[in-house]
Formats: sequence, structure tokens, C-alpha cells
Amino acid sequence: MSITIYHNPKCGTSRNTLAMIKASGEAPIVIEYLQTPPTKPMLIAMIAAAGLTVRGAMRSNVPEYTDNQLDNADLSDDVLLDWMLKHPILINRPFVVSPKGTRLCRPSELVLELLPNPSFGEFTKEDGEKVIFA
Repeated sequence: MSITIYHNPKCGTSRNTLAMIKASGEAPIVIEYLQTPPTKPMLIAMIAAAGLTVRGAMRSNVPEYTDNQLDNADLSDDVLLDWMLKHPILINRPFVVSPKGTRLCRPSELVLELLPNPSFGEFTKEDGEKVIFA
């Protein structure tokens, strides 16, 4: 099974999601999207496949969002997508794409829906929270 994670190694949720994928026995394709953003068609496809709106896939708690007044409701999805590609930090993460579907994995446990072996036992998140997948 081929699983791809759009990953930010500085993000704890992204690191936990990647660790869960690996703990399940999968060897994912890891794309550090800040260095290698998806293409516009791929970003559109991921957002749609995850059942999100463009705004729902954006991070609003970063300066790139507030400084550029991206909260303006008159901005079209196309304009917002262009901003996301120009400043990939605006793309929420981690997106995971697998044959079972596409999800924005926040919280990281949402990745379980995409794994062929989601019952791999106990997992401890970076913050010490234990999660048991039976």
C-alpha cells in the first residue's frame, strides 16, 4: 500500500502522524511540503478528497494569513489557493493520502482510518499521551 504524508518535521501533530504510520508497518512517502509544495491541481484534489473547503485546509494562526488579510471573505478559493502555494506554511498539516482516502490528520489519530493495519497496539505521542489501538 502506498501512503504519502505531506509533512512538516517542526510540527508535533505531523511527527506523531508519521510515527503512527511507521508503527503500523508502513513505509510512507514523506513530502516535506514547505520545501516541495503540492501542485495546484494536487492541492485542490487533496482538499476535495478530504472533504474540506479551501479555508478549512488553511492555517489562520500564522503571520502570512493575518498580514495579508486572508480572512477577507471576498477572496475566492482560487486566490486563497495561490496564496497557499506561494506560502506553503498556510497549508494545514499533515495531509495523508492513501488508497483508503485522504485526510487532514488533526488530531493525528485520524490517520488510523487510512492505514491497512490500524490495530498495532499501544502508541505514545510526543506529549506523553498514550493511545491504544486494539
